[in-house]
Amino acid sequence: MRIKVLVLILIMAISFKGQSQSNTERQPKIGLVLSGGGAKGLAHIGALKVLDEAGIQVDYIGGTSMGAIVGALYASGYSAQELDSIFRVTNFTELIQDNVPRSAKNFYEKDDSERYALSLPFTNFNVSFPQAISGGQNIYNELVRLLFHVKDVQDFSRLPTPFLCIATNVETGEEVLLNRGYLPEAIMASGTFPSLFEPSEIEGEVLIDGGVVNNYPIDEIKAMGVDIIIGVDVQHGLSTRESLESATEILLQINNYRTVKDMKKKAQQTDIYIRPEIDDFSVIDFDRSVEIIESGEEAAYKKLGELQEVANSLKQPQTLDQRIAVQDSLTINRLILKGNDRYTRGYIKGKLRLNLAEKTSFEKLKQGINNLSATGNFKAIRYELVSNGLGTDLILKLKENPTKMFIKMGAHYDDLYKSSALINLTKKNFLMKDDVASFDFIVGDNIRYNLQYYLDKGYYWSFGINSTFTNFNEEIDYALIRSNFDAPNDPNIRAINLDVTDLTNQVYLQTVLREEFAMTLGLEHKLLRYSTRTLNQFDDEVTETILQDGSERTFFDDSSYFSAYGKITLDTYDDKYFPTKGVLFDSDFHLYLLSSDFNDNFKEFSVGKARFGTALSLFPNLSLNLETEGGIKFGTSGVTSFDFILGGYGNDFVNNFIPFMGYDFLSLQGNSFVKAYGRLDYLLAPKNHLLFTANVANVADDLFRTGDWFAEPSFSGYGVGYGFESFLGPIQIYYSWSPQISESNFFFSVGYWF
Repeated sequence: MRIKVLVLILIMAISFKGQSQSNTERQPKIGLVLSGGGAKGLAHIGALKVLDEAGIQVDYIGGTSMGAIVGALYASGYSAQELDSIFRVTNFTELIQDNVPRSAKNFYEKDDSERYALSLPFTNFNVSFPQAISGGQNIYNELVRLLFHVKDVQDFSRLPTPFLCIATNVETGEEVLLNRGYLPEAIMASGTFPSLFEPSEIEGEVLIDGGVVNNYPIDEIKAMGVDIIIGVDVQHGLSTRESLESATEILLQINNYRTVKDMKKKAQQTDIYIRPEIDDFSVIDFDRSVEIIESGEEAAYKKLGELQEVANSLKQPQTLDQRIAVQDSLTINRLILKGNDRYTRGYIKGKLRLNLAEKTSFEKLKQGINNLSATGNFKAIRYELVSNGLGTDLILKLKENPTKMFIKMGAHYDDLYKSSALINLTKKNFLMKDDVASFDFIVGDNIRYNLQYYLDKGYYWSFGINSTFTNFNEEIDYALIRSNFDAPNDPNIRAINLDVTDLTNQVYLQTVLREEFAMTLGLEHKLLRYSTRTLNQFDDEVTETILQDGSERTFFDDSSYFSAYGKITLDTYDDKYFPTKGVLFDSDFHLYLLSSDFNDNFKEFSVGKARFGTALSLFPNLSLNLETEGGIKFGTSGVTSFDFILGGYGNDFVNNFIPFMGYDFLSLQGNSFVKAYGRLDYLLAPKNHLLFTANVANVADDLFRTGDWFAEPSFSGYGVGYGFESFLGPIQIYYSWSPQISESNFFFSVGYWF
């Protein structure tokens, strides 16, 4: 019995000795805390570069807002040097503004976005304002791509370095710990700065920036069992009144009341506290990313001795030779939709333009998401990429925009339509899913309207109805009227004021490929009136009408025309008004079958026209836009109302009116024409353009039959101008002249054309 007791005591002694040695030899756990701070958070990258250089092996990472984004990327396996390379080439302004590229919009959406200066939600006859400037979609797309290699890690403690981040429940004001879920979604929620980004929603909770309640999650990192805490603090201290120059700065000041006070205690609890000199930077100074990163590096170097002491206490220093290969492609073999109630699967899949079970690039996936975003039908588009064994599931979580009605406004001035103001009412889901109805009412010197209905079916044939009413008047050479219509031969009349009224109704089918190529087939009714009040002498061949107000009007045409038409359009221009890259091909063919025949000269005829252009950058800030176009009338009909008329400067003219620099509006006429156009655009400063334009043309009857279309151009014109991209739309001023005539012209255009 005595021997057994001695053996037991010996075993216990050996066990206690082993435990003591184990505790003594246990490697200290290192926790890293990264604060929020907007653009100032880029200083984290500089500090991390010094940590890597010192050989620090971080065991746990906690971050808030920008600290969460940088921390998550670092925790996923990126080295600080890789992060430096990634962030230096990132265009943050483009990411934050969430500007959807023009290529992501179908042709209805392109027209819509290039017409209105202001768009506001209009619900129950009340105008409201958006919750934020950006939905954060571009940032989310980039985070999904960068974190694709850890897409299947739902527990953040299983990342290469365990990670957590903080968000705020906007309804309760409570702190929310995010340590599970889909990593891009979690860090996006942590960085959702109020008013700048739309709130995020995760598992039923509406979340905003974690910096509101906890901008430096040191307690959460301590709870993970760390021994040494390294912290990088880039928080914005309380500002003086002189520094509060923007709404963003004021919101940040309010946000910092609590966190600045908390940081006094938290800084003392941090073993190695790194505070970069970032007071000269603002939370939105992303364009100064290189300077901010360097400030973090400089601050961390001041703590290099302490960092190296910690590194020397580690038995397994960090290896820095591993690199994350950012994937540029994936295979999606299943699409799972969540949250689509008002928009069909076919509509959404058609917008994504993805072929399942085929290898696709992240760029193409991003394009598909942008296509959805461009519709404005979704308040938030979040998605997960999850492995399923054979490939990847795309789980698309959609939050449909609850606002179905919008009120939109615009203003415009040009030398043809004169002053005009536009008010628009747009209703989505007007008659059925996937549709939109829009009505423009335009007041000013000339009353106009534009009614549109569009049922978007994505890959399949979409359906549309258009009705437009346009009118304007312009003083033109009387000889032009006499060459087109039976008008009195009065040598005393040199010019008349021509009134043009156009009512066009269309029904069409359209199919779209990649949002940039469209084929359209349709039927059209057009009521076309050319008239004047100038003439006071008539003969039997001219019709005089006494209007209700007692005034006399002479009509040159007052006919309804019925036609079938087709259009093929390819448009990859990056901007309608100031393109710097892309190509344009726009063709139109109308077959006129019936007419009310006001002038008793109608026979079936057709009109075809085409325009081809390209834009390219020659040097930084200098681009060249080259275009050529032509048109021809087929048939022997005596109708001249659809002849081509060149002259003036502008966009979106009705019928076959073609802009031509150097000549006034409605100056050159013929049933066929060819034209070449070139414009140099020098970007003087952001949104400021210096423009030089040249164009040449041949215009005549039967130009292609006689072969004169290939002859030396008969007409030429030039223009020097200035353009500015304002909130109303482009402002353009041109001085133009032509060697063929002694007159010169000034052309003005203010705002989007409509």
